[in-house]
This record gives sequence, structure tokens and C-alpha cells, in this order.
Amino acid sequence: MVAKTTFVRLVFAVLVLFAAGQVAAQNELRNTFFKEADAAKAAAEAADSALLAPRTWERGLKEYTDAEVALERGRNIETVRSNASDAARYFNEATEKARLARTALAQVMKSRQDAANARAPDLSSDLWQQAQRKFAEAIRLMERGDLKNAKRRDIEATTLYREAELVAIKAQYLSETRRLLADADRARVGRYAPITLGKAKQLLADAERELSENRYDTDLPRSLAQQANYEAKHAIYLSEIVRKVRDKDLTAEQLVLQWETSLRAIAGVADVVPAMENGPDNLTTALVNYFEDQARQLQALEQEKADNEIRMADMEEELRALDERLGGATAERAALVQRLEAQARVKQQFEQIEKMFSPEEAHVFRQGDTVIMRLVGLSFDSGASQIKPQNFDLLAKVEKAIDVFPRSELIIEGHTDSHGGDDLNQTLSQERAESVQQYMINAMRIPTYRLIATGYGETRPVASNETAAGRARNRRIDIVIKPAAESS
Repeated sequence: MVAKTTFVRLVFAVLVLFAAGQVAAQNELRNTFFKEADAAKAAAEAADSALLAPRTWERGLKEYTDAEVALERGRNIETVRSNASDAARYFNEATEKARLARTALAQVMKSRQDAANARAPDLSSDLWQQAQRKFAEAIRLMERGDLKNAKRRDIEATTLYREAELVAIKAQYLSETRRLLADADRARVGRYAPITLGKAKQLLADAERELSENRYDTDLPRSLAQQANYEAKHAIYLSEIVRKVRDKDLTAEQLVLQWETSLRAIAGVADVVPAMENGPDNLTTALVNYFEDQARQLQALEQEKADNEIRMADMEEELRALDERLGGATAERAALVQRLEAQARVKQQFEQIEKMFSPEEAHVFRQGDTVIMRLVGLSFDSGASQIKPQNFDLLAKVEKAIDVFPRSELIIEGHTDSHGGDDLNQTLSQERAESVQQYMINAMRIPTYRLIATGYGETRPVASNETAAGRARNRRIDIVIKPAAESS
């Protein structure tokens, strides 16, 4: 019994060794016969041959698979060698054809990628599928060497991909607006709030036009779509109010009193007398003035707080250092006092020029020792950089303000809102800054070496670009005054 068990174990060990030898031999054969085919296959995959030369790629893949099966089943070595060699040849051919196709069909390939990036397969599936079919036909014709017909399919596919991309972009930005307007039409909002609903529809049309003309600059159409959404919702709300008035569920007097109640609540917070005996205009003006004044006070407090924190940190650090040293302490303390006095002078100069401008002309504020004049009253025609005569009075005040800081460095910053292309906005902001710079050289006689003109385009907004008022604030010229040491 023991002898039989030993014999079985011996046989099993021999079989294991034989199988291992076969695997090793098979791996050695594979390395020998598949080396060229593996390299060709990797190159074909890198060239995206499955997409750009599908028939040749499939032939290579079939020969490659046949070679693997033949090797695995222990068939004739010449069969394995022949299949692997044919696979390498087809893969190399597929790589070459794919490279030619990528060059010849570069336009349609880019359009295809752009459409995919815009989620056209999901948002514009019919056009996407049509384009895919034309693209596949172009690939097949290219692979056969029929360049003329391949180019024709290339043009057709490109057109379809671009249409699919545009439909997808519009779907992303305008779907909610279209849904809201459809809801408004079903609710017959146009009968009760035609002006507001008409405005919403016009904004939607404007957004569609902007996307059609420049699909890649989506800032403006997105803003228009958001405004259209607001107007559509507003129209639905107004239609409900109008219905109540029409059905006598709400009188016109009750409606006005409801609105006055909201104004009275705001006036109470502002501590403004809610006088509306002649309508809300006077109260509205008083509230606007109150909140503008609050904003200015807050800005001043924030600036003073920042200045105090910096000043206290500097003083604490220097006084600590002075306390650790005895020699030269008196002179260094005197230097510290001089610097604090210089900072006080800058603050005094700032207050002097702050009083020169009305809120409609300029906002003046500080960042440390730097003084910034935001020229809200300086306007340009759309797309233009020429200074208009009506701005000369404001620039005369700017000249007086600059004189308060003799020998200071002056930086003229141009800024735009986000509407329009990035490159266009950058160029326009630079041209406007340079226009102001040239005016300062010619009219104010300020030396060129003191002036720097810089355009920032839309990159440094100070307000939301989603509202007309915010965009108006972002379209601006800032004059940055950096006082010279001796003037400080």
C-alpha cells in the first residue's frame, strides 16, 4: 500500500514538472513569435486604430487571436508564426491608416470632440447618431483610399456634429427658461402680464442668438437666460395678482398698501420716516442714500481696522525689539515715531482727496498706504476707448487729487464686465487704461515714468456679473496712488 502511494505521488510530480515545462516552453515560443505582433498591436492602439481604421484593425486582431489559439492548442509552429506575422502586418497597416485619417479628418475629429464635451450624445442624441453614421462612412472610405468621397462625408459629419453641439449647449443653458415659458403659456400668463412675459421671451431669443453667433462665449447668454428665468417667474407672479384684482379678490388700493407695508418695514430698519403721501419715490431715494452711506461707513471702518491692526503689529514688534536692545534705542524709537507720523499724513491726505468727489464721480478708499480712486463717473462708449468731453471735469478733479501726493507712482487699471470674449475684454481694458494714461501725459503734464497702464479685462470683478448694476460697477477705471516715501 505504501509503495502504491509513493508511485502515485511520483507520477503526479512528473506530470507537474511536465506541465510546467510545457508552460515555460509555450511562454518562450510566445515571446519569440509574438514580440513583433505585440509591439505593432500597442502602436495601433495608441493610434486609435480601432476607431480610425476599424477593418484593418479587426483583421489584425483576428490573426492575433488565431495565433494565440494555435499556440495554446499546440498546433504547427509555422501556423503560429504565420498568424502572428500577418497580425503584425495588419496592425502596422492600421497604424499608418489611422495616422492618415487623423490628419485628413482633423476637422471632423475636433467637431466630434467638441460635441461630446457639450454632452451631445445625451442632449442631442438624434443629431449625434446621424453625425456618427456619417463619420463612420468617412472612416470606411478613407480606409479604402477613396479620399474624395471620404472628404464629402467628413464635411457632412462636421456639420452634423456642430449642429448637435449647439443644440446641446442651448439645452444646457436654456432648458429651464423654455420650461418656465411653456408653463407660463399653459397658464395663459400672456393675458394678464404681457409686458413682463414678452420681455422674458425676448431675453430667451437674445440668448439663443448669442449662442448661435458665439457658442463658446457663454457668459452673456447664461446671464440673459437667468434674466429670462426671472422675468418668466415674475410674469407668473404678476398674472396671479392681476387675476385677483380682476376677480375682485383684491382691490387696487389693497395691493398698493401691501407694497407700502414692505417699504415701511425697510424704512423702520433704516430709521427713515416712511413718507409716501405722494408715492414711494421720495422714500426710495432716502433709503438708497441711507444704504449707500452705510456701505461707505462700513468700508471706512474696515479700512481703519486693517490700518490699526497693521500699525499695532508693527509697533509691538519694533518696541519689543527695542526693549531688548539698549544701544541706539532712542534713535530707533524716533524713527518709529517718524514712520507713524508719515502714516498719519497719508491718512490725512486720503481724507483730503476723498472730499473732492461726489459718490457719482468716484469712490476713494485705501489699502494700507495705497490710495485707490475708483472712477465710477468715467464712462466710455460701447467697445470704445476714447475719453469723452463730458469726462473732462471729473479728470480735472483727478488731477487735483494726484497733486496731493507729489512724486507718487500712479497705476491706471482698466476693468470690464464678463460679457464678451476674454481676449476682447482684455484688449479693451488695456486700451482704455492707456487712453487715460495718455490723457494724463498730455493734459495733466504728468511724467511718463510715474505712470503705468494695465488692463485686467474681466478678471477682477468688484460686483456680481449677473446683474446690470453689478456689471456697470465692474466696467471701471481705477487710479492707484502709491505715495513716494518723502511725500509720506
